[in-house]
Amino acid sequence: MNGTVTPSFGDRLAAAGADRGRLCVGIDPHPGLLRDWGLTVDARGLADFSRICVEAFADSAALVKPQVAFFERYGSAGYAVLEETIRALRDAGCLVLADAKRGDIGSTMAAYADAWLDDESPLAVDAVTVSPYLGFGSLDPAVSLALEKGRGVFVLAATSNPEGPEVQRADRADGVSVAQYVVDSCADRNRPFVEAGGYGPCGVVVGATVTAAPLLDRLGGPVLLPGVGAQGAGPDDVALLTRGVEPLAFANVSRGVLRSGPNVHDLRKACAQQARIFAGPAA
Repeated sequence: MNGTVTPSFGDRLAAAGADRGRLCVGIDPHPGLLRDWGLTVDARGLADFSRICVEAFADSAALVKPQVAFFERYGSAGYAVLEETIRALRDAGCLVLADAKRGDIGSTMAAYADAWLDDESPLAVDAVTVSPYLGFGSLDPAVSLALEKGRGVFVLAATSNPEGPEVQRADRADGVSVAQYVVDSCADRNRPFVEAGGYGPCGVVVGATVTAAPLLDRLGGPVLLPGVGAQGAGPDDVALLTRGVEPLAFANVSRGVLRSGPNVHDLRKACAQQARIFAGPAA
């Protein structure tokens, strides 16, 4: 605990991971998957897909990550489905991470923060992914609101896409890579929580496929690791990158679970299997 009435997002996520396994399950309703599940590629099919995912994951996954883009493509109808999906997951006690990758400046960033992290928003989630590439300080509205509301942010640091290294591995004037600077900036925000004996709310996204990952030992907050399964990384890669910070290291698996659908029992079984695969040693 961090000494406040409300546990930090980092504390809540660590507890969920210890209970349900350190796995983040993606809800990625891309058109091909809707077809594979025998659903229509429209808002109705999206709603059916999401309902099945909620039934399968709400009481079995520690962290569930809807990919916002696949809901946005259906306009207001898609957002209505997203709102209901978030509500149903959170009502069941599941932590929800919106994969929105928002990043802007000033009042616009504050509006994004309100949309995803404010109690009064119909889109309010437990955490949201954000991009620091307008400068880490541009994220202050989201970081501040996360601190205030007991929610979290996952900041893109070293992503698994092949285009990422040209920016993220570049060195700043002080010789520190951009990715390491992002991690260190999150560590600074997490420090008061760590000093109080808990975990902070500022997490990072580090692809499990990266070959020159930033050091995570001082982070004191969550680590989300995409790139496993279909993109080639496995449990050994995750373990190597997150040695010493295991309680808050969550492999992100989407296709590896969702291809077991649409049967709810099969999806739950796949989720549990993936959680065991990426469990790693206790810290």
